[in-house]
Amino acid sequence: MNKRPYKKRRRKKGPVQSKKVSYDGINFASGLERYMYMALKKAKIKAKYEGETFVLLAGFHFDNEVYERQANSKGDYKNRGCKRILPIKYTPDFIGEDFIIETKGRANESFPMRWKLFKRLVMNQFPNVTLYKPQNQKECDETISIILSKRKG
Repeated sequence: MNKRPYKKRRRKKGPVQSKKVSYDGINFASGLERYMYMALKKAKIKAKYEGETFVLLAGFHFDNEVYERQANSKGDYKNRGCKRILPIKYTPDFIGEDFIIETKGRANESFPMRWKLFKRLVMNQFPNVTLYKPQNQKECDETISIILSKRKG
């Protein structure tokens, strides 16, 4: 009788798992964020890490009836209306004088929608701010070069 070799199954841990990293007493959500921080510091570009949270959509009170389960798909299918709906917020990674940087290796499911809403907010409220979204270390270095060249010119 031939026995199949035991194959280890990997368990899905959710959409995106990034490794939390500490540097200079700051807890970064990923290694790419730390890399960007170090690059900004080396280039002597001032920026705050997660310095401000923006409200993309204000919270509201939902007065209608709505028949649904809980958000985690558990519980009974029943009327869950007449509730306070929380606001949609967004905290970019780095905020400088004339730029905002969002380092994003692999985006989660909700990020693209949040990013579009954030772009709209920036366009309407901060027309002179440049957005950067580097996705790897090479793009982080490119971002630094672009910021420095804009300051010279």
